Amino acid sequence: MSKIEIDAIAAEFFGAFDNRGGKAADVARIRRLFIPGGVIVLTGPNYTVYTVDEFIEPRERLLADGRLVDFSEWETSARTEIAGDIASRFGEYRKAGVLDGEPFEGGGTKTIQFVRTPEGWRIAAFSWYDQL
Repeated sequence: MSKIEIDAIAAEFFGAFDNRGGKAADVARIRRLFIPGGVIVLTGPNYTVYTVDEFIEPRERLLADGRLVDFSEWETSARTEIAGDIASRFGEYRKAGVLDGEPFEGGGTKTIQFVRTPEGWRIAAFSWYDQL
């Protein structure tokens, strides 16, 4: 059951950025996927550490202001290891959209650390590396 729950949380995380077909992205839902104090890290090429709110705000704006449209990202592979109340997911992802009128595609590697809380599985930390 834990793997199914973790898969669902990962899918919901990736789906939060989807604004294809003119629908509004729901980046704010990421807040409920994380534990309080969760951390998000971009490793390269511009190393940055974010709180959940620091991560959400600019992405919410970018996905809503018309600069980034028809955007989505999705896992292409993932492996998850679960040990009691902790889990680690490591995988590859792809993304595509239209930024400032120019189509683009990309991808990279993401890792997500999960913990089981009284409310169920939540993300404690998320890190990614974009391959340009």
